[in-house]
Amino acid sequence: MNREPDTPLLNVASPVLDVVCLCAAWCGTCGEYEPMFKALQAALPSHRYRWIDIEDESDLVGDIDVETFPTLLVAQEGQVLFAGPVLPRLADAQRLIEALLANQSSAVARHMPADQLQAYETLARALRSGS
Repeated sequence: MNREPDTPLLNVASPVLDVVCLCAAWCGTCGEYEPMFKALQAALPSHRYRWIDIEDESDLVGDIDVETFPTLLVAQEGQVLFAGPVLPRLADAQRLIEALLANQSSAVARHMPADQLQAYETLARALRSGS
């Protein structure tokens, strides 16, 4: 009788991402985005979410120059996968996260000045370590 070798079960769970919205209290678009960000958290609850007011938490934000609000940061284990402005549409945010999970790599470095990439990575690592 032929016996198939034991095959270990693989953990197929999606990796956990840090999904961070960088906003400002005075920004009207950010106010529109906040309910969508909460809906994104409800739709994809396996990730870690953080809403950061760049003025209230300027020490944490560091040298990041937010030019357009809201700005979304998506990182995995301290590596920036995406950092940029987003529109307040749930479907767009979900597709972005799904595409980043499927690709598992980052094209951010090609499109961002080195000092800004470093600033975003510093924030991503700080969030990862629980600061």
